[in-house]
Amino acid sequence: MDIQKIEQLIALIEKSNVNEIEIKEGETSIRITGSHPQPVHALAPQQFIHHAPAAMPQQPVAAEPQAQHAAPAAKPADSLPQGKQVKSPMVGTFYQSPSPGAASFVTEGQAVKAGDTLCIIEAMKIMNQIEADHSGTVLKILVEDGSPVEYDQPLFIIG
Repeated sequence: MDIQKIEQLIALIEKSNVNEIEIKEGETSIRITGSHPQPVHALAPQQFIHHAPAAMPQQPVAAEPQAQHAAPAAKPADSLPQGKQVKSPMVGTFYQSPSPGAASFVTEGQAVKAGDTLCIIEAMKIMNQIEADHSGTVLKILVEDGSPVEYDQPLFIIG
């Protein structure tokens, strides 16, 4: 990638409303971030109207097992395998494969090297590949395919 192309990309970023672009060409990668702030859209104030529910007469209810209504218990941190966590660098949707019906990038028990693609997180219609930051074995995949993820949420444990 030559310097003239880079200068042209910078000029395009400055003229457009795009704030960031990343380009990979072979083993060369460049990320250009614009210096203009993202626009803030003013929102009209919303009115909230609270309706109190009408009082319901008390009727005896047959006892039901609590297990049917209880949410599944979260796994305690002690039950997770020991290793380094790979966390989400952004809010988005987690995908284990490059496209629907395709094989997953990684599976539990698979050896990975630093730089290997682990998953994709879609954020604002952009597919962001998440790579392993160190080598090891994928001990646990902590997120279901197609699930929303939060910033800094653990995605994988690599040991």
